[in-house]
Amino acid sequence: MLGSGKGSNFAAIAGACAAGSIPAEIAVVLSDVESAGILEHARAGKIPARFIPPGTFRTKLEEAAERAYVEALRAARVDLIALAGFMRVLKGDFLHAFEGRIVNIHPSLLPSFPGLEAWKQALDHGVKFTGCTVHFVDAGVDAGPIIGQQTVPVRDDDTPETLHQRIHVAEHELYPKCLAAIARGEISVVGRRVVWKRS
Repeated sequence: MLGSGKGSNFAAIAGACAAGSIPAEIAVVLSDVESAGILEHARAGKIPARFIPPGTFRTKLEEAAERAYVEALRAARVDLIALAGFMRVLKGDFLHAFEGRIVNIHPSLLPSFPGLEAWKQALDHGVKFTGCTVHFVDAGVDAGPIIGQQTVPVRDDDTPETLHQRIHVAEHELYPKCLAAIARGEISVVGRRVVWKRS
């Protein structure tokens, strides 16, 4: 798992792994922020956790940093990479190294409101529903094939903070469910579409 923030999605996923609802284990947690809560959560759960400096760019990893991330993930022999609030756009070499094996969660119903502060974009736009999307990562920004979505109604009295909080609750339900389906081999990608195998 890669993250830059508090680690609430990490906590939900780690809990689901521990409970057996995701048939997988978290091999390593990496962050581009030395003080990130996700690293503290991981260390508290005895999961290997590392800060890897991202370099001087604000929104992406420098080439040397990208290599360090790829090497750390390969050393941990990961099968899947879950991004949980990782605030860097991943580029060609990283994507190529783990093609089709990187998953992200975004706080909107993509393709609406990609990019930063999607909950604010939704409020500003006046939509009545927003939510969250789990998707595969490709070279576009929040543009990869959609695995799953969960809706969240927008209330008339919502602030960016209250809406974001309710989207987080939906994320903590949706992300483990999608990762469990991937781990069980229950989804396949056909062109741009993700197809769930129903039992």
